[in-house]
Amino acid sequence: MLYQAYELQRSWMNSVSSLASISSELLTSPANPLSHFGFGSITANALDVVAHATAHYSKPAFGITQIEVEGTVMPVIEATVVNRPFGDLKRFRLDGVADKRPKLLIVAPMSGHYATLLRGTVERMLQQYEVYITDWADAKTVPLHEGHFDLDTYIDYLIEFLEYIEQVEPGQRPHMLAVCQPSVPAFATTALLNQRGSRATPKTLTMMGGPIDTRESPTSVNDHAMNRPIEWFRQSVIATVPINYRGAGRKVYPGFMQLSAFMSMNLQSHMMSHYEMFKHLTTGDEESAQATKDFYDEYRAVCDMTAEFYLQTVEEVFQKHSIPNGTFRHKDEVVDLAQITDTALLAVEGERDDISGLGQTKAALKLTPGLPGDKKRYYMAEGAGHYGIFNGSKWRTKVAPVVEAFIAEHG
Repeated sequence: MLYQAYELQRSWMNSVSSLASISSELLTSPANPLSHFGFGSITANALDVVAHATAHYSKPAFGITQIEVEGTVMPVIEATVVNRPFGDLKRFRLDGVADKRPKLLIVAPMSGHYATLLRGTVERMLQQYEVYITDWADAKTVPLHEGHFDLDTYIDYLIEFLEYIEQVEPGQRPHMLAVCQPSVPAFATTALLNQRGSRATPKTLTMMGGPIDTRESPTSVNDHAMNRPIEWFRQSVIATVPINYRGAGRKVYPGFMQLSAFMSMNLQSHMMSHYEMFKHLTTGDEESAQATKDFYDEYRAVCDMTAEFYLQTVEEVFQKHSIPNGTFRHKDEVVDLAQITDTALLAVEGERDDISGLGQTKAALKLTPGLPGDKKRYYMAEGAGHYGIFNGSKWRTKVAPVVEAFIAEHG
């Protein structure tokens, strides 16, 4: 009944959003006498904020059509090059530029948001690389006959994507950058490919704000996962997709629950952001108000995860600590991190990260005894929160140059 109750609530909230939006437009219409008085304008701005806060947001588009490279505006070509039921591989490249540039696979999180959350990451890395990104599907849109998707399947997808990228230009090994949650499967994938001596083994792996060892500086997110048995998660947060979606009958961890959890963690901050939006609208600062709207358009666009992926992640990553304990398996194969000998590792953390605490990603460097010290690097972005390490000004000016220099050094 959980999902059905949400659908009813979503329909009601959409009605509230539409009514607020219509009322705002009426109050600002030149034909309305109230629009010429301060009260009408202030009320319209408040209703505009309400309309935006209660709207439902579907999957956004990347919308990267051009970027500026060394003062020259270059058109960007976006294409889906591998299509799979639970996620596609997208490629972004500059039009008219030869495919000789290094290949970079960005592994987007499967944690409730779409890959478009990394739009700024893609734009920045397009400056120097041909960029590929995992575009994970919303589980509620994947029919039951397509099977299941868990951590093992996730790793299978990464291996397939890396093999595809390597075959584009045989002999040119790709680089991989994992943002947050996928640091764990990307780390495991790297170990497996090193172990197998695969030509698709990444030259470098950058892990950013990833939960490699959540026992280091545990956050409230980690405590939540640790303080309850796995059965509690199975019974309390897993829902069945209703019949109005293509994935009807599939067991999922709904995106709306993930969003509610994240919003509640910083509720006061989110409320202040909307209050600031209202003040910007009132003073006529449309640009600042639109920037806030754009952020929440992306932030509130959420997708579902398959139940098996979510539960396995909670159990293996947050409860059993399988990666740092050396017990993580891909299907029946033990993932031996000591086998990583041919992939340089960069661990990036944000000083103010309240999702993956300091030391959780850095732990990866201690778990790879077979890798020489000169192939390992750690960077802490001062003043950066979780999202700041892959998006925004701190990403562009502090983090990205470190990543680029690391790839150049080991490429």
